[in-house]
Amino acid sequence: MASQPEPAAKTFEERLSRLEELGERLREGNVPLEEATALFEEGVKLARGLEKELSKVERKIEILAKEPAKDDDEPSLELFPGLDSDETGPL
Repeated sequence: MASQPEPAAKTFEERLSRLEELGERLREGNVPLEEATALFEEGVKLARGLEKELSKVERKIEILAKEPAKDDDEPSLELFPGLDSDETGPL
């Protein structure tokens, strides 16, 4: 009896969970060849979709990271905010 693939999960996390479940089933080693092939095919489709979604998120992050700071934004590079940089003393 071959397992029917689940309908496409809606969230990234649900699809990732399904992919992990498929991997576990295949690693068990006691799945008939026809079912293993179907599980593998479903896993490949899920993996490709997840990889594509991750690539989109990475591009968004790169764009956001490269955005110039707004004029009213002051960068905060101090390791210890609240301490004057003019103060001298023991660390």
